[in-house]
Amino acid sequence: MPDAALFSLSDKTGAEHIARVLHERGTLIYATGGTRTYLEEHGIPARDVEDITGFPALFSGRVKTLHPKIFGAILYDRASAEHVAQIEQYAIANIWTVCVNLYPFEATVARPETTLDEAIEQIDIGGVSLLRAAAKNFAHVAVLTHPSQYADFLTELGSGALSAASRRKWAVAAFERTAEYDIAISHYLAAEGQVLPSDLPGALALTLPLAQRLRYGTNPQERAAFYLDRSDRLPEQLHGKALSYNNLLDLDATLRLLSRAPLGAQFGSQRERFVRAAVVKHTVPCGVAQRSSVAKAVFAALEADAVSAFGGIVAVDARIDCEAAQSLSKYFLEIVAAPAFDDDALDILRKKKNLRIMRFQPSLPDELARELRVRSALGGVLAENDDPQAPAETWTVVSKRQPTPQEWHDVAFAWDVVRHVKSNGIVIAKGGTTRGICAGQTNRVSAVQIAAHRAGDQAHGAACASDGFFPFADGLEAAAAAGCSAIIAPGGSVRDDEVIAAANRVGVSLIFSSYRYFLH
Repeated sequence: MPDAALFSLSDKTGAEHIARVLHERGTLIYATGGTRTYLEEHGIPARDVEDITGFPALFSGRVKTLHPKIFGAILYDRASAEHVAQIEQYAIANIWTVCVNLYPFEATVARPETTLDEAIEQIDIGGVSLLRAAAKNFAHVAVLTHPSQYADFLTELGSGALSAASRRKWAVAAFERTAEYDIAISHYLAAEGQVLPSDLPGALALTLPLAQRLRYGTNPQERAAFYLDRSDRLPEQLHGKALSYNNLLDLDATLRLLSRAPLGAQFGSQRERFVRAAVVKHTVPCGVAQRSSVAKAVFAALEADAVSAFGGIVAVDARIDCEAAQSLSKYFLEIVAAPAFDDDALDILRKKKNLRIMRFQPSLPDELARELRVRSALGGVLAENDDPQAPAETWTVVSKRQPTPQEWHDVAFAWDVVRHVKSNGIVIAKGGTTRGICAGQTNRVSAVQIAAHRAGDQAHGAACASDGFFPFADGLEAAAAAGCSAIIAPGGSVRDDEVIAAANRVGVSLIFSSYRYFLH
């Protein structure tokens, strides 16, 4: 039987070039319906796959290529006399090139108006089977899954033969694509049907496409890349140098600070009126503020710790205007991120050649807060998310002194920020602005002292939030000595009574939360 190639493409970009070269070399071209029409429109003779199978496309196109004569033509071992004899006995072709990409399931379900029935029809069966078959037999068959591979294929073909290394490389890409495809489908069906809403996945699959190769990792001697399963998740870069590994980590930390925790109605309605701006350095918040305008929020967040803001990343949850851009332009910053920018604000920021300007979807901070959070450990992966069956968070004033209305709002703001600070984390806040932040200390009293030192005189009358309980009274006493008048922390220490007694002794308000917010 003559040599043959099989084409079945949803993305037909460049297919005519590779098919023409194969045709000129004497290879028969077989193709499924739309692909065959496309090739013939470009002057390339192509035969329908039913010329091999003897069957037309069945069941509204659900079955086209699933046939022994097609899979035998791809899978037989050319080095096996038994296989070759069966090929001759059953008049099966020799398909040595398989050029297939899958139904656009991911693009289909990304459209909000897509129905479940429409999504189901975009689940490719024959295409996935063809890719797996060709990839399994990479010793004899070339499998191409994306137009970006065509140039290398044609170069090697022009040099005389396809290398074993290239066939193996394309096979790896095919298996990666089918794994990615199956995960996209399983995630969609689980979300659509609300499968096990209170459970973590029974098996965690992290097959993510390469989004971007990075210059290096955390340090120049390390290599790195960024993988992402949703292209719309990555903010759009409007200006500046390419993002680095550290930039991406810092950007993630900054955007999460814009997500508002689900606090009580007495806080929610008022704080939603405010614009929030956040400054992060090395994934640690160094200034967060909420104000009635974007310019005021940006200025307050930068001035909260102007020294640490140098070389940091700023994110805002509102459109950046000219006045805000002027404040930002006075600092050396790595990234400025916002959901939108006024044209004159962009003109100001673009004067800084290397400043990365990022535009993100307004929903992104809240999406990041809700997603499954994963990280590597011991060669495996840890995963967590918020438990929908957990009891609602409650706050209890355990001191004799009640917070004032302003202290309540400062407590709520500080508590909203401290959940994003690496443990042991302390946040001192006043007037909708962080005044002192300390992260990553190995004892809580030192964290309080460092945050208080950074706050200076601004600690007087401020709120202090601790992500974990005070194991001794000394942490609370240090906050009170710095001038903090309202303190929030989780309860649960065996010495809670001592901490409460200390609060009453020094005359501060103490609120216990039923939640803690360690960040490791």
